[in-house]
Amino acid sequence: MNRPALLLLSFAFLMLAPSGIARAAQICAVDRNGNGDAADEGEMTSCVTMAGGAVQCPIEQSACVMDAVGQYACPLGPDHPCVAPANGGAPTCSPGVCVDTAATPIEEETPADDPGPANDGPVDADGNCLGTIEIFGGRALRCRPRGASVTFQNCCKDKGEIVKDGMGGSLSSITTKIAIAKGVFTGMKAAYTAFKAGATAAEAASAGANAIIVGLDPTSIAISLAINFMMEVLLQGCDQQDMETGMLRGSGMCHEVGTYCSSSILGVCIQKARGHCCFNTKLGRIIQEQGRPQLAAFNEIGWGTAKNPYCRGFSAEEFQALDFSRMDLSEYYADIEARAQSDIEIDMEDKVNAYLSVINP
Repeated sequence: MNRPALLLLSFAFLMLAPSGIARAAQICAVDRNGNGDAADEGEMTSCVTMAGGAVQCPIEQSACVMDAVGQYACPLGPDHPCVAPANGGAPTCSPGVCVDTAATPIEEETPADDPGPANDGPVDADGNCLGTIEIFGGRALRCRPRGASVTFQNCCKDKGEIVKDGMGGSLSSITTKIAIAKGVFTGMKAAYTAFKAGATAAEAASAGANAIIVGLDPTSIAISLAINFMMEVLLQGCDQQDMETGMLRGSGMCHEVGTYCSSSILGVCIQKARGHCCFNTKLGRIIQEQGRPQLAAFNEIGWGTAKNPYCRGFSAEEFQALDFSRMDLSEYYADIEARAQSDIEIDMEDKVNAYLSVINP
């Protein structure tokens, strides 16, 4: 790892304090906005201990009303008991039901671990593939928006163009980009673990450097953006796949398929996830989005489901059948123009600096 990147990592750790995500033994979830789940902010929280050891959900908590004979009744209905706070005061009631997560664990959906099609087809003596070739193949990945499992932080938030685009259409291209993301995650996690164990910022940065250096390729990734992104990811409770998706999604390489429930308790969804097909390049994503509607093979299955996205590449025959005149590639052209202008400006600056260094040695 180069010295500026290591110094940036050391500085980042100076700004951190050890933290963790703790799940309360008693929680409650209420669908406050009527959208069929309790995965939005303010719809799940820890229950509070009341008088006599009872617990009550603080969401939409209401004060009980005293009748003529001094008895308290809940304005929400007789099914909701009135309970006094542990420190005294007027009784309250709540429509939310408290759940003991020790007795009723939160059900977590395991995210799809999609390695993409294996590069194990037969080859001839010259190394040419004799099997099925996939062009612009992708990977199924997911990220999680605000919800209970990610402490109501948005792990799907775009972070800018971290992974640099390219022209390649091979499977190894997307695999390499995923490997870069995993290398960054592994190194950052190692450094953060060392920091929490008592290492200094410099020691923690060094602990993660060997792992990070595998992924930090200046030609493939924006190093400073990646490090800043990883610091935020680790502190928010986002996991490795959230991070991988975020890096590729922010770089314009992912097609969002849809949303599904990734965590629930007693059948109530408390965390959503967004399924994606992520490709090797922005161009690959654009051609997939505009080419699939032209091919009958994709008519029935489309992009699959949010939980199980269908991300296969085009066969050689399918790719040859695509009518590129019906595709709008303006997004990609604009990207090329912007990059070319940037390259020209950098080249001009280098030439001016070189000239000045000659006349003012």
